[in-house]
Amino acid sequence: MEPPSAPAHGGRISWHRLLLAVSLLSFWNLPATAQITIESVPFNVAEGSDVLLLAHNATEDTLGYSWYRGERVENNQLIILYRVDIQANTTGPAYSGREIIYPNGSLLFQNATQNDTGYYTLMVTKNDLQREIVTGLLRVYHPVAKPIIEANSTTVTEQKDTVVLTCIINDTEVSIRWLFNGQSLLLTERIKLSQENSTLTIEPVRREDAGHYQCEASHPGNSSLSDPLRLDVKFDSIPGSTSGVSDRLEGQVTGMISQSTNPQTSTIVSHSHVNYSPNKIDEVTYSSLNFNAQESKKHSSASPPSPTATEMIHSEVKKKERNATSPAR
Repeated sequence: MEPPSAPAHGGRISWHRLLLAVSLLSFWNLPATAQITIESVPFNVAEGSDVLLLAHNATEDTLGYSWYRGERVENNQLIILYRVDIQANTTGPAYSGREIIYPNGSLLFQNATQNDTGYYTLMVTKNDLQREIVTGLLRVYHPVAKPIIEANSTTVTEQKDTVVLTCIINDTEVSIRWLFNGQSLLLTERIKLSQENSTLTIEPVRREDAGHYQCEASHPGNSSLSDPLRLDVKFDSIPGSTSGVSDRLEGQVTGMISQSTNPQTSTIVSHSHVNYSPNKIDEVTYSSLNFNAQESKKHSSASPPSPTATEMIHSEVKKKERNATSPAR
């Protein structure tokens, strides 16, 4: 069945004629063309956001636009109709109150909901009452809830313990990734993820694993990041030490003097750390403290008392660095 045609009145086709053409459209076999395209902007949208169905190449010799819910042109699915020459629109049964049509034929959805997900059809009516029809898809995703991280322990011992972190999210349609100190986590033979990426296992843990861990859940619409979880790793700084106490030389060392088998003299010697830089040579000044137990008896009572059999002594360690190419002094 061919669409009716009529002469223009005053150079314009009447609004009544346009509505009649739209009404009869559902009974005609209308050819689709590829000249007009629809783009969803953004392509995937989170619920509560605005999304635009952008019409491309739809403005030439156009009398009006009409949008329908679904993949077919049906009167009961009409959302809105816009007439270009008088810049007026008419809403239809499928209009929700959140749609806005623009003069170029694009349709805006405000505060999109998941119920808006689906196909939408745009019909462009030309001045000669020829029609072009194109269909586009709108996807609206629900917001991603904020995940949380559960840990079997947050304070562990190097080379002894295993760490298991689990990303808890009440959603099955999300992707999960892990971050370490704000950067994407690098997987190794020790650091592995479960099949769904929801569980992170570190076995055995090392000191470099200490830091902040986060998991991010996302789908095409949006994403959500967990709060950081801090992992502390205890380790022995001295090889073979079992005390777990880190003893470091930092400019001043503390030594313990015990009475030696030689009753005359007792000595403690301390030195600083060595810098292994290939371009530098360390010059270390050693300091020692000798005590003669017999001579201490010769001091008068007013003299300061001599060190006892066991006494804490503080000795400064002086360290000089010079370039390897400099002459030795």
